Amino acid sequence: MSQQPLQILTDESWLEPYASIIEQRYQRFQSAIQAINDFSGSILEFARMHEYYGIHYDKLRKGWIYREWAPAAKALFLMGDFNWWDRNSHPMRRNHRGDWEIFLPFDQYQHTFTHGSKIKVRVIGANDSDLDRIPAYITRVVQDETTHDFAGQLWFPEEKFTWTDQDFNLKSIAAMPLIYECHVGMAQEKLGVGTYKEFEENILPRIKAGGYNAIQMMAVMEHPYYGSFGYHVSNFFAASSRFGTPEELKSLINTAHEMGIAVIMDIVHSHAVKNVNEGLNEFDGSDAQYFHPGERGYHEGWDSKLFDYGKWEVQQFLLSNIRYWIEEFHFDGFRFDGATSMLYHHHGHTSFDSAEKYFDAGVDEDALLYFQLANTLIHGLKPHAISIAEEVSGMPGLSRKVADGGIGFDFRLAMGIPDFWIKTLKHKLDEQWDLFELWHELTNRPLREKSIAYAESHDQALVGDKSLAFWLMDKEMYFSMSVLEQNLVVDRGIALHKLIRMITISLGGEGYLNFIGNEFGHPEWVDFPRLGNDWSYQYARRQWSLVDTPHLRYRQLDAWDKAMIQLVKDHQLLKAGLATQLFLEPDKKILAYERGDLIFVFSFHPTESYFGFPIRVPKKGTYRILLDSDEKEFGGFARLDTSITYPTDKDQQVHLYIPNRVVMVMERKK
Repeated sequence: MSQQPLQILTDESWLEPYASIIEQRYQRFQSAIQAINDFSGSILEFARMHEYYGIHYDKLRKGWIYREWAPAAKALFLMGDFNWWDRNSHPMRRNHRGDWEIFLPFDQYQHTFTHGSKIKVRVIGANDSDLDRIPAYITRVVQDETTHDFAGQLWFPEEKFTWTDQDFNLKSIAAMPLIYECHVGMAQEKLGVGTYKEFEENILPRIKAGGYNAIQMMAVMEHPYYGSFGYHVSNFFAASSRFGTPEELKSLINTAHEMGIAVIMDIVHSHAVKNVNEGLNEFDGSDAQYFHPGERGYHEGWDSKLFDYGKWEVQQFLLSNIRYWIEEFHFDGFRFDGATSMLYHHHGHTSFDSAEKYFDAGVDEDALLYFQLANTLIHGLKPHAISIAEEVSGMPGLSRKVADGGIGFDFRLAMGIPDFWIKTLKHKLDEQWDLFELWHELTNRPLREKSIAYAESHDQALVGDKSLAFWLMDKEMYFSMSVLEQNLVVDRGIALHKLIRMITISLGGEGYLNFIGNEFGHPEWVDFPRLGNDWSYQYARRQWSLVDTPHLRYRQLDAWDKAMIQLVKDHQLLKAGLATQLFLEPDKKILAYERGDLIFVFSFHPTESYFGFPIRVPKKGTYRILLDSDEKEFGGFARLDTSITYPTDKDQQVHLYIPNRVVMVMERKK
C-alpha cells in the first residue's frame, strides 16, 4: 500500500469502504510500469512495436525487413506483386525472439518491391488453416474495386509530408474543448464517399467559422464495412484508404492546426472486426493470440472480437498504436470508444445501483490497467493531449490522474445527457417537463472530474432514431422551414432546439460536443449504404445547401450556434466551475443559474410569459442582456429589448420580462 492515502480517497470519503481495492489498482499500475521500465526503459520505448513489426527499410543492411508476431503459426510466407503472388517462394523464418521475419535486399527487389504494390502474408495456422492474411502492423490497406478483396499496400512515397504546424497551441484548447464530431466520408453533400481533401477544403472552413476549436474524427482506422461507422476495425495502423492517402489525412490535420483546431481521433480499442480475411482474428490459427479465447473473446451485441488486455504483446500492440497515431499523424488526443464495455466483464449490461459494482468481480481489472497505461503514454508523448472516455457507468476516478488513484482520462462523455433529451422528447409533453430532473441530469457529475456535455451525437441520429431537430419538427422540416411562412410546429422546434443546446453547453460539462450538421438542425437520421436501403447514400451525407439557403430557418439555428459558442469562448465559461442554481419554479417552468460571470434565465413554458418576474442575483448592481434566443436573427419573435438594463432592488432581485420558450444570458455591468 502507498504510504499516504491516494488523493481520490482524501477527496471522496464515500470511497473509503473500497480504499484497499483502489490502492491495489494503483499498486498494480506501479508494478506494471516497473516491469515495462525494466524491459524497455520507459513506457514510451515500450510503445515502439510498430517500428519493429511490419515492413521497414533497414539502412544498415540495405533492404526491407518484415516481421510478424504469430506465436502459434506453423509457417508464414510473404507474397504480393513483387513475387507475382507466389505463395511458396518467400518463406519467413523465426528469429531469436520467436518472431517471424524475412529480409529482401534492395539490389534484388528495388524494381518489384515498390511504392503502391500490394502484399499479403500466407499463414499456416496452429489449426492447419492455410489463409492469405494482411500483415498486422500494415500502414495502408486498399480494396480491389472488382473483386472487393482487401490487401496491404506498400507505401514508400518519394517525398515525405512536410508539417507546418509547429506553432499550434494545444494547451488552451485542452482546457476547454469545443468539439465538432465528424465523419469524413459523410461530410459532403454528394451521394458518395467524401475524401480527406474535400473535408480539408470544404468542411474545415465551416468548422472554423462556427467557432469550434477541436474536431473528433470518426472512422479513421481501416474498416472493411463502410456501414459500421468505422467501429469494426480490421487494420489498426492503417488510415482508411476509402477517403484518400495518408498524406491527404496529414494535410487535413496540418491545415486544422494552422486554423487553431485540434484533431481528436475516435480510437477503437474496445473490440475488433471478427473477419479472418481482413482483420486479426485467428491470425496465427489460434483463438487466443490478440483476443480472449472462447466466449469471453466475443461480444454478442457487437458481433466482434474482444482484446486480451492482460497479455503483454496485446498491450504493446495497442500502446504502439496510440504512439503511431500521435507521432505519424500529429493527432492531439483520443476519444476511446466503448470504455464501459471494456471496463466490465458484463460490458455494462447491469444497473449500477450500488457503489460495489465499481469494485466487484464484474470489473475487468486488466482493461482498467490498460487505460491507466494508455493515458500515461498519451500524456507522456503529448502533455496537453485530450483523452476522453465514452463511459456511462460512472466509474469513480475515470477522469482523474492516475497518481491520484484515478484512471487518467481528461474527460468523460456525459452520455446520460443526450439519452435524457431523447427520452424527454419521446415520452413527455412540454408541460410535463420536470425542471428538477433536468437540473439533476445536467449537473450530476463528480466535482473533481471533467465531462464533455452534448445534446446529441451520432448515436442519437442513427437509422431507427432521429436527430433532435427531427424529433421536434418531424415531417414539417420537409415543407415548412421557410422564413416566409409561419408554422407552430416549426416555431416550437426552433425555440426548443436553441434552449436544449444552450442549457447543455452552459450547465452540463467542462467541454462540449456537437455532431456534424446538428448545429443547424440537420434533418432526418444517419444511415450508411447497406442491403436494407438498396445501398443508398441518401442519408450518409450532410446537406449543407439547407444552411446555405438564406430563406430557410436552418440558417437561424446556425446563427444561434455560432453566437452560443462565441459567448462560451469569450467568457471562458466551461472553465468556471459548476453552476449555482438561483431560481427554479417547476410549474412556471422557469430556471435561473449563475456560471462564471454570467446569469442564465430559461423559460421552458410552452405558452405563458411573465412580466416583472423577480429573480435574486448573487451581487447587487445593474444587469443587461448579452444574448437571448428570441432575437429575429435566431428565429425568435424579438420580444426582448436588449437596450434595457435591470437594476437590483432592495432584496437584490432583478425584475425581468420572461417570454415563453426563451433563454436570456445576462451579465452585471462593470
